[in-house]
Amino acid sequence: MHQDGGAVPSQPVLAMDNHQDRLAVPPHWDRLLPAVVGRLLAAEGLGVPVEVSLTFVDDVAIQELNRRYRGKDAPTDVLSFPQLDSDEVAALVREPAVPAQVAPGPEPVPLGDVVISLERAAAQARDYGHSLDREVAYLLAHGVLHLLGYDHPDAEGERRMHEKAEAALAACGLSRP
Repeated sequence: MHQDGGAVPSQPVLAMDNHQDRLAVPPHWDRLLPAVVGRLLAAEGLGVPVEVSLTFVDDVAIQELNRRYRGKDAPTDVLSFPQLDSDEVAALVREPAVPAQVAPGPEPVPLGDVVISLERAAAQARDYGHSLDREVAYLLAHGVLHLLGYDHPDAEGERRMHEKAEAALAACGLSRP
């Protein structure tokens, strides 16, 4: 139980895969990144175990994905590929009224895939003057918010996503310096 009396959120499964060789993936990310996702999902009220696939790539690979799936022939920092539609995600939040096709069972519900360019993340961490841990955690949180149906077509959407991501990072000790 949390100190506030609420249930401790279940830790999400974060399946990490490294498909780049420019930067080492630190071993402590096996603890840090699932904790960030767990805080984010708890704040959103997800009451079922979920899985997020996280793949690290370089700028060349993410540019190809960005071109193929978004029609933008340029590298980007993070891409998200949701596996659930907005009604299915909403059902996970409103549990126990979860439809059978996404009902929790012995296996976590797959939310989708997040792809991060570690090359781009390292450059942005330098530009913003903070750690690679913080930058990757922020990009992951941003990507997971997209998996949950959030978007930023305008300044208000961007602000809301930024605040949610920052709250999850702060809860894990990754506040802005």
